Amino acid sequence: MQTRRSFLADVGMGFTGMALGALMLNEGQAKGVEKKEIPAKAAKAKSVIWLFMVGGTSHMESFDPKPELTKYAGKTIAESPHKAALESPYLKKNLREFVAGRHKVQPKIFGLQTGFKKRGKSGLEISDWFPHVGECADDLAIVRSLWTTDNDHGAQLQFHTGRHALEGPFPTIGSWIHYGAGTLNENLPQYVVIGTPLADCCGGAHGHGSNYLGPEHAGVRLNIDPKNPLPFAKPPADKSLEEQKAEFDLLGKLNQLSGIEYPQDPALRARIKSYELAFRMQTAVPEIVDFSKETKETLELYGIGKQPTDTFGKHCLAARRLVEKGVRFVQIFHGSNGGAGAWDAHGGLKNNHTGLCAQVDQPIAGLLKDLKRTGLFDQTLVVWGTEFGRTPGSEGVDGRDHHPYGFSAWLAGAGIKGGIAHGATDELGFHAVEDRHYVTDIHATVLHLMGLDSRKLEVPGRKRLDIDHGEVIKAILS
Repeated sequence: MQTRRSFLADVGMGFTGMALGALMLNEGQAKGVEKKEIPAKAAKAKSVIWLFMVGGTSHMESFDPKPELTKYAGKTIAESPHKAALESPYLKKNLREFVAGRHKVQPKIFGLQTGFKKRGKSGLEISDWFPHVGECADDLAIVRSLWTTDNDHGAQLQFHTGRHALEGPFPTIGSWIHYGAGTLNENLPQYVVIGTPLADCCGGAHGHGSNYLGPEHAGVRLNIDPKNPLPFAKPPADKSLEEQKAEFDLLGKLNQLSGIEYPQDPALRARIKSYELAFRMQTAVPEIVDFSKETKETLELYGIGKQPTDTFGKHCLAARRLVEKGVRFVQIFHGSNGGAGAWDAHGGLKNNHTGLCAQVDQPIAGLLKDLKRTGLFDQTLVVWGTEFGRTPGSEGVDGRDHHPYGFSAWLAGAGIKGGIAHGATDELGFHAVEDRHYVTDIHATVLHLMGLDSRKLEVPGRKRLDIDHGEVIKAILS
């Protein structure tokens, strides 16, 4: 007997596993969760743009200057006045290793590889590798006291889910917002992924997945190519729009018949919604990534049309256009390379970070400035982050190792107090020592500004730990 799946394949639908790139991530095992109406608090933000640097950006050469590193460069930490860092109660506290003893402190102090300047009216110190972002200093709230527990690149997944990779995948921050916030545009997905996601070694599709929330809340991958923006949902070349619509109508009727037989099947409901959305997306999405009508001034603002900023500039401009159309969560990855990530500077840190910062600095600043001039800044929350920092000590001759004990992220836009640095690491940038924040405090702050209460988002039978919820970083709120 011919199954519904084989019948659809025969008529040329070709949509099994299509549009919502992560939609079928858990097909056959994800049971899905019925979305409930969540009473939201007053939201200051309508949308989030989440910028993630893959591989581990050095906090000390970006947003947390430590001149003591240069002063004592070449000495060991034990030989410096800051040897207490090696005796800190935070050392290896909560650290979880895949291989016991693998994490190394790297004791020989490595001097700063770039300078810093006080920027804006606030005088916020920002690296010379981020001069354009520095122009936006008065809009930034830099959190300099983050910590995590994974010393390897599973920390990429941990930054997005709040849980160590050894504990298995959990819903990402993007999927929680998709689950709780509701839609602002029926023609576009509410959780969009731009750029190459995490490699399989470091979380893979789970880095933009929804796990037990169900596949309908996972991120949808977009190509910034107006000719092929949806590689998994491209309309058949030999079918007219009318023919395709007729096929979708037939599919809808078949799914409704199955719905009568299996009325409580959330995976089936998610599938029906995905097909309907995929059809609407085929028109709406190409318009988002078609920049032909943008002004020369706008393209230049993002660095589009020149190297090395063209690709990331397009990613950031697409993000602005998406939130302008009502997309709730746009997740942009930079530095994915099929492995640990380009920012993983175990050697040649200066050359590595100089080149990568040049790719993202102007586009990020362009995004912040464009959001302001288009009136979107006060309703859009921008988050810049990475999985961990880098060691104060050198690895080899001129690199830095993984460092989960202290690192930085920043937020800007809706509900954020700009021009401030919150929290602190010690004099060497080793440990977060003042106003320490586990990574889910970033999540809690984002959810709060979106008008969501994480405890009201809990799913029966899936009780989250307190640390999963995090605590709102009230000091950075306006």
